[in-house]
Amino acid sequence: MTSNAWTRRQWLRVTAGGAAGALALAAVPEVRVFAQQVQDFIEGPPVPDIRPERLSAHVWQIYAQDGFPTPENRGVMANVVFVVTSAGVVVLDSGCSLQHGQMAIRMIRTVTDRPVVAIFNSHYHGDHWLGNHAFVEAFGAQLPIHALPHTIEQIRGAEGNLWRSLMERWTNQATMGTKVVPPNTPTEHGRTYRFGDVTLRMHHYGRAHTPSDLCVEVVEDRFTYVGDIAMANRIANIDDGSYPGTFKYYEALQKATAGHTYWPGHGRGGARLLEEYGTFLKGIWEPCVQAVKDGVPLERAKELVLRDPRVAARAKSMLGFDANIGKYTSLAYLEAEREMF
Repeated sequence: MTSNAWTRRQWLRVTAGGAAGALALAAVPEVRVFAQQVQDFIEGPPVPDIRPERLSAHVWQIYAQDGFPTPENRGVMANVVFVVTSAGVVVLDSGCSLQHGQMAIRMIRTVTDRPVVAIFNSHYHGDHWLGNHAFVEAFGAQLPIHALPHTIEQIRGAEGNLWRSLMERWTNQATMGTKVVPPNTPTEHGRTYRFGDVTLRMHHYGRAHTPSDLCVEVVEDRFTYVGDIAMANRIANIDDGSYPGTFKYYEALQKATAGHTYWPGHGRGGARLLEEYGTFLKGIWEPCVQAVKDGVPLERAKELVLRDPRVAARAKSMLGFDANIGKYTSLAYLEAEREMF
């Protein structure tokens, strides 16, 4: 029998005789190859290691090259941020898949041997929480995974399986084997948690990127993880969000955390992240508001947006700009109509 002749049915029939038969067959090269193929079908390949970077006294990140999920990056396009405390490690967004989460755990262990004691999921888009699977496998099903109640509801509902399926499709099945593990512990705006020597404070100021975006303040470090309410150099999905809601969120968050470093789920952050991304979003929103006031149709509104200097300055460098600017102009225009009428 040649290696090409092996099938799953033959493999299962031969190995059904017991462990001894399986061990004997394991020595056959073509069987080893086929076994690996079966395993890869059931569970996608490992994600290559990305060395952690220190962002502040207690905060580290496993940086994901900003972009969109592809077979080449195996879906890794969102940062995993973690906080090392004297009581253990707290993870702020767990990654896009089982494999991404497994890599994150390997990398956390290069920084500290303390266990992961909690996870906070910023919102219900799967590139930020599908890695939960790896962490509950490693640290137990009772690991507290915190999120706002609406996020938990969405992941337990249609969004959970939708995002698992989308990630598999976008990566040509590289994330296979990932299970939907929803957050299990609701949190709320203003709540604080003490993990040894570190205090975390929760922030939520209404609809921005989604209706339930959780930002996590690391009090001692004057550092706030903002998830996807702002991005460094990527045009953000705002299908579930709101332009004026985002601006209100920024204003409230900056008032509550003045002088902080703001860190996004995509790209790199800094003290001016909200200001800079807010300027770009206003370059879309304000021309659309004016277009609605002036009775300018949607088709012409896009021309006004593209001519706005706040948008034009980012057009050539921003990832996903050409593919998405028309859609997000339409969303702004439709929201402006609703606001007006």
